[in-house]
Amino acid sequence: MQEIEARSEDAWRPSPGSVYPAFQLLADEGLVRSESRDGGNLFELTDAGRSYVDEHREQLGSPWTLAGEGVPEGVRELGKLMRQVGIAVKQVMHAGGKTQTAEAARVLAETRRSLYRILAEDEPDAR
Repeated sequence: MQEIEARSEDAWRPSPGSVYPAFQLLADEGLVRSESRDGGNLFELTDAGRSYVDEHREQLGSPWTLAGEGVPEGVRELGKLMRQVGIAVKQVMHAGGKTQTAEAARVLAETRRSLYRILAEDEPDAR
């Protein structure tokens, strides 16, 4: 899932609920196989899967390009920043003291209010 997100330049982050059933279907059809590795699952094409992709290359297109089509300018960067903020919040939760945690909560609450103010403005939708 992280690989899909990275290859699609943050345009597509599939959920486990959508990925694993798809992989199971592909495995049932003999197109992929999985291997447990480093606490997760690694999926790879079988020979039959590679043949299928080669035979249908034009139909399949590039999933990474398709995932990013129609994504408005700036949205990918916004998503990337959101994930970085999430990582920073987890760091404060883990390593911060009482004062730091309270300050982080204040910053996040103000940020949330500011984001809603942005949406409330009467500026035409530039997306």
